[in-house]
Amino acid sequence: MGRLAHTVAVALALFCAAPLAAQQAPQGGSTSERGSVVSPVLTIDSERIFQQSDFGQRVAAEEREKLSALEAENREIEAQLEQEERALTERRSQMSPEEFRVLADAFDAKVQETRNAQDTKLREMSAEFDRERVKFQQAAAPVFEQLMREAGAAVILERRSVFASATVVEITEEAIELLNETLGDGTAAEDR
Repeated sequence: MGRLAHTVAVALALFCAAPLAAQQAPQGGSTSERGSVVSPVLTIDSERIFQQSDFGQRVAAEEREKLSALEAENREIEAQLEQEERALTERRSQMSPEEFRVLADAFDAKVQETRNAQDTKLREMSAEFDRERVKFQQAAAPVFEQLMREAGAAVILERRSVFASATVVEITEEAIELLNETLGDGTAAEDR
């Protein structure tokens, strides 16, 4: 009977200890004190983070506003050039072919110069948007490091470059929330 009691006691001890060990061992589905996932590998959707963060939304709104202003300016310039072209065409019958050719060449040069200037403005706008993205990535780095520390993670991977992963290691939403708390729309950092 002693041997049976010993076997039951060992089985009971193992049965009771298993849930305790499972609670203490960090696994892919466990969470930190902040409520974030605890995992050595995390995934994010960086494009979604930028688009949905306050910082990214401010940058996108500014870009739309500047692009809209440039489009309005382009329409105004186009209307002016069309008017000049009509006036030149109307005067053509009153000029010699040589006189007209000089004015037409000057007009073509003006159109090309204007087009180049507007293209330069668009490229500068695009470069400014790219600089803002880099600024966001640099400002976001400490936030990602904090999320990694809290999760005990060694790496954060781009979700689109991962073939398959458990959704529990996806921290995009948490990253957006923490970035909004930490960076806001990014203008406070510019004021310093």
